[in-house]
Amino acid sequence: MGDELAYIQQAVTAHKLAGDGSFTERVSALLERALGAPRVLLTTSCTHALELSALLLDVQAGDEVVLPSFTFVSTANAFVLRGARPVFADIRPDTLNLDERQLERHLGPRTRVLVPVHYAGVACELDAIGALARARGLAVVEDNAHGLFGTYKGRPLGSFGALATQSFHETKNFSCGEGGALVINDPALIERAEIIREKGTNRRRFLRGEIDKYSWVDVGSSYLPSEILAAVLLAQLEKRQQIQARRQAIWDRYQERLGPVAERFGLTVPTVPAGCEQTHHLYWLLARTPAQRNALLAHLKSHGIAATFHYVPLHLSEMGKKLGAKPGDCPVAESVADRLLRLPLHLELSEPDQDRVVAALVSGLSAG
Repeated sequence: MGDELAYIQQAVTAHKLAGDGSFTERVSALLERALGAPRVLLTTSCTHALELSALLLDVQAGDEVVLPSFTFVSTANAFVLRGARPVFADIRPDTLNLDERQLERHLGPRTRVLVPVHYAGVACELDAIGALARARGLAVVEDNAHGLFGTYKGRPLGSFGALATQSFHETKNFSCGEGGALVINDPALIERAEIIREKGTNRRRFLRGEIDKYSWVDVGSSYLPSEILAAVLLAQLEKRQQIQARRQAIWDRYQERLGPVAERFGLTVPTVPAGCEQTHHLYWLLARTPAQRNALLAHLKSHGIAATFHYVPLHLSEMGKKLGAKPGDCPVAESVADRLLRLPLHLELSEPDQDRVVAALVSGLSAG
């Protein structure tokens, strides 16, 4: 969409393809300005940013981390890898976000971290979550994979937790194929985050001329994306206003066209609460029943339309059951997962194509 190929060529001709070159620094600086963050570190994925968060917060075996069941597996895996136990909370029926009203009952003496996930780029109720975290002395890590450049009451998503994570996977609004970022809002965590990200070495201090050599000083791993990935990402982020405006136009057209359809057939359309500026990452619908959802997916597929479902709730997964979760723990998530379908939403979706999606959906509903 922008200067991706030109920037890749610049990265190649500069003979600097490893991480933390000029393109990496430009992306980090852009995100720091946009989010008002003291430091943003690019990573090879949002999964790795979450894993880095768990390391940085010294999450230990036996600690508990509260997160929504309706999310991607990485949200839980990052902490399970440290020996922590994920505590699966239910979601709100309107935004499909973590239900802040049920959080307190999931907290115990071993709770260390809360992980709100801004589903579809619509903010969780961060005032209530933040107040509870402060009262209990808990860390907040925002899983903001869907929410870059969204806001809650005028403040950027990704700026509320001590840490936040971003995704630049090919399915996201801004992509370099595979990539992520760790947003560090607590300045006290910056130096150790740089060390963990650099394989446990103090190499960043060496590169800044603060020490005369670097060595192994802490645990760590390799989380640095290449300059080629950063070059692609920079080109995407520089066009963020155009990209977001195009996605908003598609999302708004769905909402306008499908509002009356949903009312007629008893479907549920997305809700965006007052005070939330969303990112238009997904457009979802809730069918009345699982059977209706499955019939609609099959009907759309027969018309060459790539609609799909979304997450299997983590507490219902094989791994979730091994960790002690059971059916009935999160009834809203269970109901939503069985009834949700996502419609195509991407930059190349033309108005005639969108009209075809809507027409096929209506015909499927009428046939049912």
